[in-house]
Amino acid sequence: MLDLSYRITAGVLGTAIVILGIIALPAPGPGWAIIFLGLGVLAAEFRWAKRLLHWVRVRYDAWVAWMHRRARPVQLLVMTLILGLVAVCAWLVGVFDTVGGWVGIDWAWLESPFKPMMAPPPPAAPPPDVVPEVR
Repeated sequence: MLDLSYRITAGVLGTAIVILGIIALPAPGPGWAIIFLGLGVLAAEFRWAKRLLHWVRVRYDAWVAWMHRRARPVQLLVMTLILGLVAVCAWLVGVFDTVGGWVGIDWAWLESPFKPMMAPPPPAAPPPDVVPEVR
């Protein structure tokens, strides 16, 4: 019974960490490290996760080696494209509008086009007053 609960805990925790890493991937920071950590948790108990972790690490190492072999202008271009993608993702989720509001900048172009979808729903209208009919 303890083995089953350990497997379930490892599965839930590892999956949650991988999902967090995928969410953090477009942002600057340790997105890949979080994904590797989650896969490591899963690989401790599941053979398929161990194979997947190995496959992802090989691909990641190949990407890093490919980048190191490129000339400096190509590296800068790729990094600029990645930072541009991060900036677009931050703009889409409303980071620029939020930070602009903190410092008093209210420029319309900082608002995400998804802002109406991310806003909380308006409060429900109160029910109309029902007056009982007097006979």
